[in-house]
Amino acid sequence: MFGFDKEKFQELFDRYERWAFSATMIFGFIVDSLTLTRIDLLFDNLVLLFYLAIAIIGIAITNLYDTGVWRGTPDGVRLLHRIPMYARVISPFLMQYAFGGLLSGFFVFYIRGASLATSWPFLVLLFGLLVGNEFFRTRYQRFTFQVSILFFVLYSYMIFFMPVVVGSMGAWVFLLSGVVSLIVIGLLLYGFSYLMPTAIHYLHRGIVISIGGIFLAVNAMYFLNILPPLPLSLKEAGVYHNITRVPSGYRVVGEEQPWYGFLISREKIHISVGSPVYFYSAVFAPTRITETRIVHHWEYFNEKTDAWVNRTRIEFSIAGGRDGGYRGYSLKTNVEAGLWRVRVETARGQVLGQTSFRVENVPETPVLVEQVF
Repeated sequence: MFGFDKEKFQELFDRYERWAFSATMIFGFIVDSLTLTRIDLLFDNLVLLFYLAIAIIGIAITNLYDTGVWRGTPDGVRLLHRIPMYARVISPFLMQYAFGGLLSGFFVFYIRGASLATSWPFLVLLFGLLVGNEFFRTRYQRFTFQVSILFFVLYSYMIFFMPVVVGSMGAWVFLLSGVVSLIVIGLLLYGFSYLMPTAIHYLHRGIVISIGGIFLAVNAMYFLNILPPLPLSLKEAGVYHNITRVPSGYRVVGEEQPWYGFLISREKIHISVGSPVYFYSAVFAPTRITETRIVHHWEYFNEKTDAWVNRTRIEFSIAGGRDGGYRGYSLKTNVEAGLWRVRVETARGQVLGQTSFRVENVPETPVLVEQVF
């Protein structure tokens, strides 16, 4: 029953590995998109922690076998003797599967909380790692590369996990997530140093440089407001003629949009001179975040200088827990005709999303429709 040898096992694995990796990546991304819904849910975090555990196991199998720490003994039971060898053959697949699942899950979460206009460099990096994961199998044989990817996904996880744990957001929480990530990766490396001291000593410099580079790069993206402001995410936003609070939520009054409205990149709003314009947003925050502040940043495009001009910043508090996001609105009077945008930001300027619209002055108000959110 167990008579096939390593060469046949390796040959079979090599023959179908590319198809298996591609199918696994596509299937994993679809599953993550459908199943990972909220950052603060236990199930979502258990899925991501499972992937992290599988990645660590894959790294351990690969390096403990290659350094001779975990090998079967020739005089042992035949099957038990072969288990380390078979485990070593599939360990790169375990790492690739786990890192692919983590990167896929992170991409799902980060793109929900990101504004493409400001966060595209980080999203491109994340997507590049996700797509490139299929071609990293040979690099997964290198311990320094394994640890570098592990630290990146660990740090990416802690960035949105720590605010959920402490129930707050801000620079100090972000810095705390970095410290925790460094401690965890340090403990893992400390454990490996006992099992394979020679290899760790030889690769020590490269590991430190790699982890330090990733740490500094992520911090730079955060303080330059490139990193998406997770765990917050913009669920809905729009510009309207009027908004009022009602017992069931918010009653919004706006212009009826054509059925192909989703194809229009910039909305138009027709108002009489002097009429106000209202902006509505719904921002999701985890349940444990009882209060944080967001900003509606109104900007006008000056065609003469070809630049956006700051007009108004309206800041208010939101609370977490509602699936559809915490609802709120702001308004601006004396809105001149032309191109406008409202950016939904955190108090320190990270952009959750933005809505651009063109204001046109008309003598009569167009036909309006009402909705309740």
